[in-house]
Amino acid sequence: MPRLVLIRHGQSAWNLENRFTGWWDVDLTDLGAREAKEAGELMAARGLDFDLCFTSVQTRAIKTLHLALEAMGRLWLPVEKHWRLNERHYGGLTGLDKQEMREKVGDEQVHIWRRSFDIPPPPLEPGSKYDVGQDRRYAGLEVPRTESLKNTIARVLPYWDERIAPALKAGERVLISAHGNSLRALVKHLSNIPDDEITGLEIPTGQPIIYELDDSLAARERYYLKDR
Repeated sequence: MPRLVLIRHGQSAWNLENRFTGWWDVDLTDLGAREAKEAGELMAARGLDFDLCFTSVQTRAIKTLHLALEAMGRLWLPVEKHWRLNERHYGGLTGLDKQEMREKVGDEQVHIWRRSFDIPPPPLEPGSKYDVGQDRRYAGLEVPRTESLKNTIARVLPYWDERIAPALKAGERVLISAHGNSLRALVKHLSNIPDDEITGLEIPTGQPIIYELDDSLAARERYYLKDR
């Protein structure tokens, strides 16, 4: 039966600073690097192995994957990077302090922006210092100016259908290192979680999630590796 492992990147600099991050590229903290290494050590200790890995084009997810694979002695495994696995774009909230925004516009409005299924934050203004439209890694792509979780799901699932699902069906053992919202997209799809419930799903940093799948890639079981 196919097995899929998902891991959210370790703590990032802006996780620590409580800032909206989205498509802005930030590094791991020392704690985040330790979380990634410990995730790899746990996977190795439990006898997990992989044939193919996927990640976003954002440093925090890439480094998490590399540190975990290094701890497993598997840095040589093939890795595919794609923007479709990027974090949700937080639009005009990018770079802002979450608590300061709560004080400015109220808890309810910030909660709507963070946790509603289909209401995106205000769009990023053209010319913002957080505009990644000219970043070489997005050449030829119309970078979104904001995204809801619904938008994020709509861009993640085509990559799942095109690249990840076929690999699993071919018998390859797959590890995905990505972000809270791109992983929510996959968990919603695999576990058939309703729209009004998926926004409340918390995915901790650096904790491998195991999916035991049937041959049609329907979820038979989902659990955190640390709990087994």
